[in-house]
Amino acid sequence: MSSTIPARAGIGLRSPHHQDALLSPVRTGWLEVHSENYFGQGGIPLRDLEAIRADYPISLHGVGMSLGSVDELDRQHLRQLQNLIQRIEPGLVSEHLSWSSFGGRYLNDLLPMPYTDETLTHLTARISQVQDYLGRQLLIENPSSYLEYGFSSYSESSFINELAQRSGCGILLDVNNVYVSCVNHGWNALDYLSDIAADKVGEIHLAGHAVKTVGEQSILIDTHNAPVSDAVWQLYQTAIQHLGNRPTLIEWDADLPAWQVLVAEAATADRYLEQAYVQAA
Repeated sequence: MSSTIPARAGIGLRSPHHQDALLSPVRTGWLEVHSENYFGQGGIPLRDLEAIRADYPISLHGVGMSLGSVDELDRQHLRQLQNLIQRIEPGLVSEHLSWSSFGGRYLNDLLPMPYTDETLTHLTARISQVQDYLGRQLLIENPSSYLEYGFSSYSESSFINELAQRSGCGILLDVNNVYVSCVNHGWNALDYLSDIAADKVGEIHLAGHAVKTVGEQSILIDTHNAPVSDAVWQLYQTAIQHLGNRPTLIEWDADLPAWQVLVAEAATADRYLEQAYVQAA
């Protein structure tokens, strides 16, 4: 099986669906896993992933590198990721534009960064170190956020573009995150998408979110526990009109549905990709 990730829909693979991926007669284009779940030297999860890799291209998506932290990069983490890359030969490797550790203590969250020149210099150096170590490009995912830093000097989209330009990383554009952050902060989602450097985007994510109401105010939460909303599907159509077709992942991490529900979500993304291809032809 080629390692190349096709420009069609894939599914975020979680352990309850390993056997479905191996045995289901309905094939999706590709699968993505969280890298850290396979850092062990053996065991059932890694054995399953190696068997699945024989049938599907695989993308590795990290959640624990804490690129934005001021702690030193975790060399053991990088070694384990490098070993997994050599073992699985993924088509894409990605991480988050976030921080989650301080003083060696890790938080169970992906916390946003202030968009300043200082942050840009810090992240450029960190991403360059990781890419040099791994010998390959990282895709960096835009965050979902609920509060803004008052002293940011870049918009999120322009910051991500500049980071990609300086570090050589690619962009993983999470359309659900764009929608969540834009609604929460009053940003214009269409302006955000039109500003993103199309040639830097290597992958798209789609997921579900929830609405939480506190008093008279509502906020969107990036929960990954529901189908993609109609508003996010509409924004996705706009995104691929701007970007062209890109590998598109259906993420679902909590309250997991049956495998066929995920296959159906991926099929919807594939229909939008096919429509975009026909319109562009």
